[in-house]
Amino acid sequence: MATSKSRQAAVKQSLVSLADIVIEAANKKKDPTIKIPVRSLSNVDFNPRKGIIEMGKKKQERTFFNLGMAKKFMQTMLVADALAELQNANLTTSLREIYYRTKHTIEGSHENTFDNQNESDPVIEDLEVSLEALREELHVRADNGGTMVGPVIIEDDGDRVDCTKLGKGGYSIPSIVEPGYVDIKKCTADFVLLIEKGTQWNRLSEDKFWRKYNCVMLTGNGQPPRGVRRLARRLHEEKKLPVYVLVDNDPWGYYIYSVVKQGSINLAFESQRIAIPKAKFVGLSSADPAKYGLPRNVGIKLNDKDINRAKELLNYPWFQKKEWQKEIKGMLASGLKFELDALANKDFQYLTKQYLPRKLKERDWLD
Repeated sequence: MATSKSRQAAVKQSLVSLADIVIEAANKKKDPTIKIPVRSLSNVDFNPRKGIIEMGKKKQERTFFNLGMAKKFMQTMLVADALAELQNANLTTSLREIYYRTKHTIEGSHENTFDNQNESDPVIEDLEVSLEALREELHVRADNGGTMVGPVIIEDDGDRVDCTKLGKGGYSIPSIVEPGYVDIKKCTADFVLLIEKGTQWNRLSEDKFWRKYNCVMLTGNGQPPRGVRRLARRLHEEKKLPVYVLVDNDPWGYYIYSVVKQGSINLAFESQRIAIPKAKFVGLSSADPAKYGLPRNVGIKLNDKDINRAKELLNYPWFQKKEWQKEIKGMLASGLKFELDALANKDFQYLTKQYLPRKLKERDWLD
């Protein structure tokens, strides 16, 4: 693996190479053209041996002398220039600031380079896949989107943080968690518990579940952002900790688990650094309402969007295991989805004291 310094040098050089493409084309009086990998399901493959999603080889050309592509080409180069500026100054910034840094009115017109951030964010994603570099390596960060608590000590920008001494609130996980930014100094946990919802994380944290069961607990408050997934991957890889994912019994919970385990379509080029192929799904599963005595009236009727999404998941290559086919079809057959919050119907601490301990003890999970 490349060192941090050599990796940064490679990222910087890849940005310079974009400018070289334009200069070389101009010198030859040719149309500047850059190739962008296609970020869609049609251009990803599931590698069953590695257990991850990988990006295919399909690319689309973006040219300057094409009326339909000229603006997008200009936007791409403007953002690339801003990213190079960050690299040279060794600064980090936000997605929002990139938008404002690159927005201006084109001289002699009423046309803006960008009208809103919905235009600039996808350009950054295009550059990520083109340069094979995460936006964090391009010095662009998102808002802190996750929380962690448990027996782990980290060094964050030179500050030592003991995640057992931060109360119920825990440690706010930054979007950039690479070595050098966040270093894992010590970890004595037995496993990592990645929790979909902040409400369940709060319950488990308040009940000190992490202390009794010696685990690191993380949440991304929904689909976990990159920083949370990458930190979970680092704990798994560097500290050899198993990872268990606790999500709702619905198509969206299933998909969140698959993103943690196999990677996502948009970030298929970085699955090897973010995905956790050995992550286990600890619930809620379709069999759990009957197994744990949850009444049907705490279930939520599947709507058309849920049903269509579940049917899509059934066709994904990474959900072809018979256990997963049975799981998803079981939910569809019941016509209901169940949130983890529904466990409060039994008792406010049922998740902490009954459900999750039993799941882990019986090794009742899906792989």
